[in-house]
Amino acid sequence: MRIAGRSAPPLRDAAPVSTGVPRAAAKLAQIFRCLITRGEDRTRAQLLKSASSWREPQYELDDLGRMLYSLKMRTKSRAKTLPKPPVTDGSVVREDETPYFASLKPERRATRHHVDPVNGSFETAAYGRDSSVIHFGDVRDLYSQWDAPTVIISDGAYGLGSFPGDPPTIAGLEEWYRPHIEAWSRHALPETTLWFWNTELGWATLHPQLVANDWEFRNCHIWDKGIAHIAGNANTKTLRKFPVTTEVCVQYVKKTLFESQGMRMTMQEWLRYEWVRAGLPLWKTNDACGVKNAATRKYFTADHLWYFPPPEAFEALATYANRHGKPGGRPYFSRDGKRPVTGDEWSKMRAKFTCVTGITNVWNEPAVRGIERLKENNQCIHMNQKPLRLLEMIIRASSDEGDVLWEPFGGLCSATIAGHKLGRSALAAECVPDFFNIATRRLENYDVF
Repeated sequence: MRIAGRSAPPLRDAAPVSTGVPRAAAKLAQIFRCLITRGEDRTRAQLLKSASSWREPQYELDDLGRMLYSLKMRTKSRAKTLPKPPVTDGSVVREDETPYFASLKPERRATRHHVDPVNGSFETAAYGRDSSVIHFGDVRDLYSQWDAPTVIISDGAYGLGSFPGDPPTIAGLEEWYRPHIEAWSRHALPETTLWFWNTELGWATLHPQLVANDWEFRNCHIWDKGIAHIAGNANTKTLRKFPVTTEVCVQYVKKTLFESQGMRMTMQEWLRYEWVRAGLPLWKTNDACGVKNAATRKYFTADHLWYFPPPEAFEALATYANRHGKPGGRPYFSRDGKRPVTGDEWSKMRAKFTCVTGITNVWNEPAVRGIERLKENNQCIHMNQKPLRLLEMIIRASSDEGDVLWEPFGGLCSATIAGHKLGRSALAAECVPDFFNIATRRLENYDVF
């Protein structure tokens, strides 16, 4: 049952479930073992007290997921001073295992899209509005089903242990992100921009991996949440550092690579290679473009001062080379060996970007508060909810209406809400039933009030 304006379904409205409880109980027991090893004695008592109830299908599985997640958060706060088990401990649920929420079926409501099961252990559902869809499931199984993205907004693990599956330290981030970064590289377009949210240290840890997968650094943006974000809770004597009020959102673009005669070249290298292959002197590029020296100085320079030729300049260069170059090597400036690349195709070989005057790489925006902040029982539902204003800003800057946006780590799916509002086709995934159910309500009702 979908209830507008409610953050989570009440237990009294939960419908009985007759299947999946034994399998769910096994997964629940696994996370309880993890919690018990972290020193929460009350966890054991609650497990024993509730064991008999789980044998009967009187709870909706989504509600069990909610109970466990809130219990994990309480346990985490009580266990801060206790030593944590190593990541290799078999009792710890690691990210590369099936999530313990995976066998819990999310609440079913007005589903307009349905995805076949990702695997045999649980059913994968999806809720859609217009061309935006939020999927319940592991995003690693969904990448290949999604249309290629123009924008990817990543807000996943920070290495802070802040949600189920988030490594407790940055030491686990490289392994956590590896399958995702590789998938983004496989499915990205030359027009794709990646906006990568993280802590400064988390980003620094993952930057080499992004570069190794052909993501080219463009800019680092600082989200300054302001002095109010500290709220007097910074123990500088113990931490021995200034209070942290920032996160980073780092802009990457997908590097366009060209292949010719077994060689992989950048766009800059390919332009020079094709012109030289045509047997033409470099100074002739100025004649082709109808300029005095801009072509040799900007478009065909071999140093760091290289400029991307505008579509009309590229088309003029390709036409000139195919008309005056060596006949035996034609076509020149071709990717398929059959015809030259057109100016329109060339324009789509770099990421989209539009900058509004007055915006810099420092974003002074308070942490989410007020009506935008989603809460339940006066507690924030998600620890790291992003402001819609910032998400709308980066979506506008790097895409056009109708373009595809990926939000692989949905959470409350704020990027999907912003994308839908701006007319993009947003695709998100979330594997925690609580977050999935709340996110679908947001997508359906965000513009009601």
